[in-house]
Amino acid sequence: KDPENGLVPPLSFIPLLEETRMILEAGRWALSKAISDSKKWKAMGLNPPKVAVNVSPIQLRQKDFVSMVASVINGAGNVTIGLELEITESVIMQDIEANIKKLRIIRDMNIEVAIDDFGTGYSSLNYIAKLPFNVLKIDRAFIVNMTSNADDLNIVSAIISLAHSLHLRVIAEGVETNEQAD
Repeated sequence: KDPENGLVPPLSFIPLLEETRMILEAGRWALSKAISDSKKWKAMGLNPPKVAVNVSPIQLRQKDFVSMVASVINGAGNVTIGLELEITESVIMQDIEANIKKLRIIRDMNIEVAIDDFGTGYSSLNYIAKLPFNVLKIDRAFIVNMTSNADDLNIVSAIISLAHSLHLRVIAEGVETNEQAD
């Protein structure tokens, strides 16, 4: 929060964090903060929702990414929260075999994995069944025009059918109208 300009949107500072590699520490902090906040809400008797944390491409590329996640979770003590790591589709595809191994371990830690911005990157249908993820997030670009563009509606319908046939949850980003939700 900037004292003069108010809240600074992530698009204004995330690229700088990535460029300086400070994203590694910021990402660790964000994961730790999400877990501690959820833990605090539970202690207050609340039923916190699933907490989703975005993963930077630089974070995922680190050899110690899985051990960093495990370290943060172990550091939080005996905590059981609904945690989901969101990873952009194009990032997963950059080193697909290594990322499949990392994400399987993450999923085995009872952490859900979501592919974010699905349909806008380099997805290969060959890998969709192999990738260890629980949630498929349809990019907002398809949702915005689907009520006025038959092609976008068909793409959204096909993605939903594909995801459901693979027993994945689907999230549509950017739903703003009842017609889009329907």
